[in-house]
Amino acid sequence: MASGSPRHEPPAEDATDLTEFESALETARRQLARAASHLDIESNTVERLNHPAKVHEVSVPLERDDGSLEMFTGYRAQHDSVRGPYKGGLRFHPGVTHDECVGLAMWMTWKCAVLDLPFGGAKGGVVVNPKQLSSDEEERLTRRFTQEIRDSIGPNRDIPAPDMGTNEQTMAWIMDAYSMQQGETTPGVVTGKPPVVGGSYGRSEAPGRSVAIITREVCEYYDRSLEGTTVAVQGFGSVGASAARLLDSWGATIVAVSDVNGVVYDPEGLDVQSIPSHDEEPEAVTKHVDDALTNEELFELDVDVLIPAAIGNVITEANADVIQANIIVEGANGPTTSAADTILNNREIPVVPDILANAGGVTVSYFEWLQDINRRSWSLERVNNELEKEMLAAWDDVRLEVDDRDVSWRDGAYIVALSRLAEAQEARGLWP
Repeated sequence: MASGSPRHEPPAEDATDLTEFESALETARRQLARAASHLDIESNTVERLNHPAKVHEVSVPLERDDGSLEMFTGYRAQHDSVRGPYKGGLRFHPGVTHDECVGLAMWMTWKCAVLDLPFGGAKGGVVVNPKQLSSDEEERLTRRFTQEIRDSIGPNRDIPAPDMGTNEQTMAWIMDAYSMQQGETTPGVVTGKPPVVGGSYGRSEAPGRSVAIITREVCEYYDRSLEGTTVAVQGFGSVGASAARLLDSWGATIVAVSDVNGVVYDPEGLDVQSIPSHDEEPEAVTKHVDDALTNEELFELDVDVLIPAAIGNVITEANADVIQANIIVEGANGPTTSAADTILNNREIPVVPDILANAGGVTVSYFEWLQDINRRSWSLERVNNELEKEMLAAWDDVRLEVDDRDVSWRDGAYIVALSRLAEAQEARGLWP
C-alpha cells in the first residue's frame, strides 16, 4: 500500500492533455444550448436544466490500516428528477470534482431521456485513488461514504451504480450498509450488484453491448456491411472489450485496441477474444507484442470505425484534424470536446454520441431495478433481448430527428432528450 494522500496522484491510465481540457459541466451546458436552438421550448425550461437540483458534499473519515486517520471528500450531484428517481454512477478517482459530478449528472439526465427510462440524472464520487487503498480500506471508505449520503439515496430517490474505480463489490457494500441502517434488505438502492444479492445478469457487459449494437446500426445506415468493417477501440476495459468482442463475433475486423501502455495493431485483424481485458488482467493489451503503437497513433489509423471507450477529453482540437476514421462511436463518457466536435462535423465525420451509444449500462440498471422491486430475476437471454429492443427503439427515435432536421447525431440525440424533458416539465409545472 502506498503512503501519503491518494488524492493528488492520478493513475497513469487516466492521464489526459490538460491544455485541451474541457470540463464535463462546460460541455454539457454547451450541448444543451445547441439542442435547445433546434426546438421551440421555453427558455425557463432550459434555465432549469442548466443547474442541478442538489449537490451533496461530504467529508469521509477513513482509518487506514496503520491506524492513522485520513479525510476524503465525496460528492453526489442530483441534476433532475422530473421523469423519475435520480440515477447515475459513483466513481472513486483522484480527479473527481464538484463540477465534474454536475456535468456527468446532466449527461445521465439526457441519457435516461433518450432511452425513455423513468429516471433522472445523478453522479457522484470520492476523491481518492482506489489503487492506493487496501481491500479493507476500500470497504471501510465505501461504507462510511454510504452513511454520509444515506439520507440522499434510496430505491425511489437516487440509485447509484458502478463507475470508474468502483465495481459490483462496491455496490454490494453500499447495499449492505444502507440496508443495515434501514433495518431491512433493500437491493434496489443500487444497481450493478452481484447477481447473488439482486444484481442483473449482463449488467457489466451492457455498455459495451450497446456500443456494438449502435455501431452495427450506424454502419447499416451508411450502407457499410459490418462484415469486414475495420474498427479501432481506444481502451480495453469493460466497455471497450465487450464492444470489440461482440463486433468481432458479428464479423467486424478489430484492427487495434489499446490500454495505458500503448496500442496493439494488426491491419489483418486481431484475435480480441484472446487479448485480456483490463478487468481480466490489468494493462496486458501490449504484453505479448514486440512493437506497440503509441496511444496518440491510434487516432491516426485509417479505419472505418473508431470507438473511444476509455476516458473523457481524448478527441480534442489538437488531434481532430488527423483522425482518419470514417465514423466515430463514443463508448466513453465525454470523449470528444466541443471544439473537436465542430472540427469533425466540418470534416463530415459522423459522431454517434455517448448518451445513445453507451446507454446500455443504465438500461440494464433499469432492468435490475425492476427485478429488485418485483423480487424476480431475469435470465441473461431475456436481459440481452430486452436491451436490444430498447437500443433499437432509441436508435430509431434519434435517426428520425437526424433525417427530418438534417442535424448531427449528437444534436439528434439531444433533441430527443430535451423534447421529453420539456414535455415532462410542462406537465408537472413549477412548485410556487
